[in-house]
Amino acid sequence: MLTWIWNTFRAAGSEDARRKVIVALQSLLFSLETPDDTLHRFGHMNLQTATVQVGMNLGLFRHLVEASEPLAVDRIAEKTKAEPQLISRLLRYLAAIQVVGETSRDEYTANQTTRNLTEKLPASGLTAPQYQCLPDLLKQTGYQTPVDDAKTAFHLAFRTTLDPFSWFAQNPTYLADFHAYHALRRQPDATWLSVYPIETETAGWPADQPLYVNVGGGVGHQCAQFKEKHPNLAEALPTSGVENMAYNMFEPQPVIGAKFYHLRAVFHNHPPHKVRMLLETIKAAMKPESVLLVDEMVLPEENVNYMAASIDMTILAAFASMERTEAQWTTLFEDVGLRMVRTYTYSPLTYETVMDVRLS
Repeated sequence: MLTWIWNTFRAAGSEDARRKVIVALQSLLFSLETPDDTLHRFGHMNLQTATVQVGMNLGLFRHLVEASEPLAVDRIAEKTKAEPQLISRLLRYLAAIQVVGETSRDEYTANQTTRNLTEKLPASGLTAPQYQCLPDLLKQTGYQTPVDDAKTAFHLAFRTTLDPFSWFAQNPTYLADFHAYHALRRQPDATWLSVYPIETETAGWPADQPLYVNVGGGVGHQCAQFKEKHPNLAEALPTSGVENMAYNMFEPQPVIGAKFYHLRAVFHNHPPHKVRMLLETIKAAMKPESVLLVDEMVLPEENVNYMAASIDMTILAAFASMERTEAQWTTLFEDVGLRMVRTYTYSPLTYETVMDVRLS
């Protein structure tokens, strides 16, 4: 079994092969568990997340990574300004779950997991207390799919009546982490601009007409990429390059008749009834030549990977929303008088796809 796994990885050497090796190794590991092993693994998952978060808060992983040699507990305590006995106990547990390496008595070093945890992406995407409130939420709904975005596991976890985005606005530290996570979750070369035929679709488009509207664009990641990829087209916009415009996207779209209305990971943050509302507002602004570009995951009908399945459960807990298959997307568009013309998958491993949607 192990020989086959290793040979598969060496022969392919791709990201897809790497992930298949991880899944195969995990399957092998879990197949060796006793009932006690399985109970212990699930029962202490929250403890793993909690102690890793403590390590991040202390800068513990960064100190180990930056050190040129293993560090003693007393030295780590000095660097983190934490009590030596507490640091010893934390590191003992982190070494037991393979988050750091233990080189000798009271001496620790960085391993690959330690180095991974010094990157900003996991640091900003780790804490999610709404997961622990999901069982209570589903009991309250009678195990029906949550559809009320005013009553989610997020609300239970943070004891708020605000929707997540309003809550983020009042909690800037969490908001900064939210933006950082979305900015770094995807590498710049994995973008819809690498697969969608912009030049073909914009041929002959009048220079005095709006070209590209990024709805719900956060801090402008998509606009920046569009301008960088197509500087000649960006200059054709009525404004110089890109203009920020604040508005409620559930109210009438202020830019009428644009060529492209682009929404990146917007629909999956809203429950079905609000998704339909948003589609209706954009549809009302579209002309026959307009294209709605829906940039979201398009899940396969079977064998969904754990990352995508995890995101689906995360947004269920936070927003009463969902990820969708192509069939589910098609039905959603048809219900509001739109049609899906074609899909362009630009990140097969994460199912990220831009859908070309037009008026029926």
